[in-house]
Amino acid sequence: MTAVDVRKIREVEAAALAWVSARRGDFALADDALTADGQVDRTWKPLGELAQTCASMRRHTAPSDPLHACVSDLLGFAWQQTGRGELFLRLQRLEPFATYPLEVYSVFAAAGLRHAGYEAAAATVARTRGWRLTEQEPTRRLGILSAERRSGIHRPEQTAQALRRTWLGGLPEPWTFERSSGYALTHVVFHLTDWGRTAQGVPADLAAYLADWLPPWLDTCLDAGMWDLSCELLVVAASLPCPPDPATLQDAWTRIARAQHGSGALPVEDPPIEEDAAADPERDFLHCYHSTLMAAFAAALTVKRLTGGTDEDGRDSRGPHAADMQSRYGEQGVPG
Repeated sequence: MTAVDVRKIREVEAAALAWVSARRGDFALADDALTADGQVDRTWKPLGELAQTCASMRRHTAPSDPLHACVSDLLGFAWQQTGRGELFLRLQRLEPFATYPLEVYSVFAAAGLRHAGYEAAAATVARTRGWRLTEQEPTRRLGILSAERRSGIHRPEQTAQALRRTWLGGLPEPWTFERSSGYALTHVVFHLTDWGRTAQGVPADLAAYLADWLPPWLDTCLDAGMWDLSCELLVVAASLPCPPDPATLQDAWTRIARAQHGSGALPVEDPPIEEDAAADPERDFLHCYHSTLMAAFAAALTVKRLTGGTDEDGRDSRGPHAADMQSRYGEQGVPG
């Protein structure tokens, strides 16, 4: 039986985090973060993704692990960039019906970093019909509901209803899978499992569907050199009640490791960055930051699942198939 080389996956994780740490300054909020014409995708989006990845990795990594301290430090850096939450309140006053401030803030709130003033202001807006009736794609709606719960906002709309309006929730024909549906399905699973924490959050019919079709979809993305989406699919694989077979995981991680640059960065997709990319640091960063974060997160979650690790609080979150996992994967490739 093919063994999963956990040491190699761990090396991908450590190298990716080393790159993120070295490029920490590129995640800092720019001067236009609060301006009307500010580019959200170049300011709040990278910072929010750094926070989400580090908060999730911290939760999935034992405090004794050196990488736990690394992601905790990066999460603290991201929180400081928001003025310890004060900038969310200013954003809310500038754009009261924008959802991205709440989505980013909810990451910190879930990690125990809160700003009472912002939460009160956001809750006031969330009670309006204008907020409740904003038209959103189903996957985005599922994410907003999750962000609201994390931030202490509760409303009657049920997650189950929103789920069944998503691409994944409708159990579509597997041959209709494409890039956009791939990213949509990964985020549905992220929301359902609280970013890999509760495998039981995936309904049985969706778990069975993904068990059948995730491996060929993953193989297709790897063949296409779509490293960012491949890593997101690996997060999904590690979030399910029972992940794919060892051969599938070993092949996927071997290919991710080969695509990773010596610096630890992983490009979004092929073709890789040109040799002179170092002359344009911003382009290098934008082409690599999300896929590198996802590589680190996917690696951390995969290692935890394969080794029988526990959450930061000592809780085993592998779900009801933990015993089967142990017998299926054994100790192959597990560091001593």
